[in-house]
Amino acid sequence: MADLDPVDTVTPQVVVHPSPSLPAMAPNNANSPNIPYEPLPLSEFPRSSVFQESSSPQPSGLDTPPLDRTSYAGDSIINAPSPRFLAAALYQGDEHLGSGAPSAPASSVYALNVHSGQPLHDDDPDSEQGPGTDSPLYLTEKRAEYAAPATKSKRKLLIAGAALAAVIVAVAVIVPVYFTVVKPKSDAAASSTTTPNPASPSSTSGTGSPSAVTGGNGSKVTTEDGTTFIYTNPFGGFWYWDPNDPFNNDAQAQSWTPPLNQTFQFGIDKIFGFVLSVVLFRPLNLRVPALIWVAGSLLNLAPALYEKYQNTTPQAVDEWTLSEAMAADTANGGLSQLETHYKTFITEQDFAEIAGAGLNFVRIPLPYWAIETREGEPFLPKTAWTYFLKAIQWARKYGLRINLDFHALPGSQNGWNHSGKLGSINVLNGPMGYANAQRSLDYIRILAEFISQPEYRDVDPLSRLLINTYVEPRELVKEMVHSSPSTTGFLGLNQWAGFLPNADRTALDEHPYLCFTTQSSAPMSSYAQTPCDSWSASFNTSMSAFGMTTAGEWSNAVTDCGLWVNGVGLGSRYEGTYTGSWPVIGSCTPWTDWQSWNASMKQDITNFALASMDSLQNWFFWTWKIGNSSTTGVVEAPQWSYQLGLQNGWMPKDPRVASGTCANQNLWSPPLQAWQTGGAGAGQIPASVSSEYAWPPATISNAGAITLLPSYTPTGTVATLPPPTFTLTSGKSVQTASAGNGWNNPSDTAGEMVGIATCSYLDPWIGPSASPPSPLCSSGAAARAVLQPPVTPFP
Repeated sequence: MADLDPVDTVTPQVVVHPSPSLPAMAPNNANSPNIPYEPLPLSEFPRSSVFQESSSPQPSGLDTPPLDRTSYAGDSIINAPSPRFLAAALYQGDEHLGSGAPSAPASSVYALNVHSGQPLHDDDPDSEQGPGTDSPLYLTEKRAEYAAPATKSKRKLLIAGAALAAVIVAVAVIVPVYFTVVKPKSDAAASSTTTPNPASPSSTSGTGSPSAVTGGNGSKVTTEDGTTFIYTNPFGGFWYWDPNDPFNNDAQAQSWTPPLNQTFQFGIDKIFGFVLSVVLFRPLNLRVPALIWVAGSLLNLAPALYEKYQNTTPQAVDEWTLSEAMAADTANGGLSQLETHYKTFITEQDFAEIAGAGLNFVRIPLPYWAIETREGEPFLPKTAWTYFLKAIQWARKYGLRINLDFHALPGSQNGWNHSGKLGSINVLNGPMGYANAQRSLDYIRILAEFISQPEYRDVDPLSRLLINTYVEPRELVKEMVHSSPSTTGFLGLNQWAGFLPNADRTALDEHPYLCFTTQSSAPMSSYAQTPCDSWSASFNTSMSAFGMTTAGEWSNAVTDCGLWVNGVGLGSRYEGTYTGSWPVIGSCTPWTDWQSWNASMKQDITNFALASMDSLQNWFFWTWKIGNSSTTGVVEAPQWSYQLGLQNGWMPKDPRVASGTCANQNLWSPPLQAWQTGGAGAGQIPASVSSEYAWPPATISNAGAITLLPSYTPTGTVATLPPPTFTLTSGKSVQTASAGNGWNNPSDTAGEMVGIATCSYLDPWIGPSASPPSPLCSSGAAARAVLQPPVTPFP
């Protein structure tokens, strides 16, 4: 596979800010036809002050002037939660990494941390260590319910995962790739600037073409379906949408966040994000801070979808069983109910509100069935991709950036509901572990090829690198994987210090949570400094010892109270109803009855949120929105919803006011080293290091020698992802905009991994206890490969 750097090969987009008197000009984007239009004069916002202010917080409020947001490094957590969400943050960015505001050391965890006194991370499906170790305690609970792979040494885990580094990274399970060094867009063309009237949208129109509309705070937005709303953004952000230039990147989320046509300097420009979940992978409390358009995460995000099928066979506990139950429910629309959810749960207005809340990144989990499904897999195929394309369009319109999170792999990368199917781990584990890893790497490659195209790379700078890494230097993909199905943070941030020296643009994604271990009756007010004490030091250290480090998930929860936070029907530790033996601490009602929270309780949650933001520095909250329960008609997991907190007064209106909440933080100082951002030395990993992680591995956990296991061959037709369609009008001329063909690197001509006609394969979810087929292949094993099982083609 030939190397390709889409960042260097794409023609830089030039943002032109002419005065209204200048003549009409051609579009500034090479991906749109040369249809004349007059670029709208946009405002330039001085951003230097954002990084020169005192680190002490200034008065909060929507009109607060820019504060010092230079850093948000934090601490890491070393235990893990229970059956929940595992979302990976795939990051990339530019050549700089930011520092942050100071943090303070004094607080108490109030028995939330088992023995070790350290908070927890997200689940670690492969760790079996108990209290006082760097691995999640909750895993012992999972072992009680599901067969677990044999314990491996850390080094064996790393080597076993080397082959799947790409897969796991994409799944946010291991070292997520980030830093697609997006070349700075030319600022030289910006000459005369004027500020659009915030109360009324401005428009520019070329000869015979529809208006290109933009607007700031107070402007009226008309959506694709004709509905309207008022855009509220007190931070100097503005939206921009020109139907005749659909890939225009002029929009800006806030004055302190660079517009999409300028470089986002990772480490200097702060990531204030959340997980957008529209998908169903997860029951109820989806703990992924971003937009989830993937299955498996709907458990807590949209509990009503699952509540309807709690007395059916099968009972809906993950997206697999939900899909089966819905498919059987033809009277109510069958699987089309999922698309109805996609259409209505997250809309364009959500993206507008996100920018207006001072947030600049959206993490969007995608499952493999957004690309295709194979025989026997009940998921609704390809629909998630349709809505992911809408998310790209809306993010572009409001100046937001996306972090694409490959969230679910065939066979399951962690055995939890948010992987699509609750059960066992079958990626790099068990008899189908190698074949599933091959298939997963293909999907990572397919996503990478699409996002690396010039039409999309500026909107999705984090996952693009991941993609580029897989598509271009395939060797790096091999070198990047070093653990069996588990997340980087599962080993603890300190254990990744110095890992993969000179690796090109890699990052760590940590999921710090306090709520999934020993519970406490301590009041919310007692947690005001817990994030500072628990997370600041480790995140700051990791920025120096490893490189770019982000908190891919966190929430305001300090107990595991909330509808299906642990999974469908699993109860809670706090009330003593969770799997295993847990003492009763009290009733969850005070923690979930948000309508009864007084001003003091709301302020206590706000204080916790501010401390979390300051200690973590670059973060994604889980999640933006949670749907109402169909039983009670209200949100039943309030400390997981950013939007609900904004609407009811327990989330800060301006995330910058968090700066300085933690004192004496000993902040990491930017920039990152040159090789960490794609500069000198990047990709020159010492042979002594890369040789340890050969791909494919000689053996697979709980399966034995790879030569005795089912494997695929690259002779199938690649499932290229389709681009959106935009119709452009100029006078009487109607054209279709060039939106790319879904494949950035024409030199990447390898086929998709498919079955061999003369070989035998097991169910991808068979589990680690099954034996490989015997004989594995007939004497004609070298015969042609076929698409086995068949895939569902795009229409």
